[in-house]
Amino acid sequence: MAEKIDQIIEDLKTLTLLEASELVTKIEETFNVDASASAGPAMVMTAAAGAAEEVEEKTEFNLMLDEVPADKKIAVLKIVRSLTGLGLKEAKELVESAPKQIQEDMAKDAAEEAKKQIEDVGGKASLK
Repeated sequence: MAEKIDQIIEDLKTLTLLEASELVTKIEETFNVDASASAGPAMVMTAAAGAAEEVEEKTEFNLMLDEVPADKKIAVLKIVRSLTGLGLKEAKELVESAPKQIQEDMAKDAAEEAKKQIEDVGGKASLK
């Protein structure tokens, strides 16, 4: 029996906040209970919904240029210009002022690809 409960708990940890909310609503309807009024088993569902918030994956990232070795400056500058659309002067100032944020609120795939491009030419970048 404990194995079954452990599996249910593991399944609950993977729920999004919306799914957890729908689950609470469905349990309330099925068993004719009010999760907000009870301090018994329904509190477990509220705690599970709170845990689901923490599990949600971050979807927007800020791309940071952390370090630019002197001998790689031109290559990194080209990548920064292509990523940002900045002019030569602005991109040069940005690269020379590393560590510096290059872009914000990027999708995960785009941010990882941009980070990879910078690292491929010798710069150091990170996602925040």
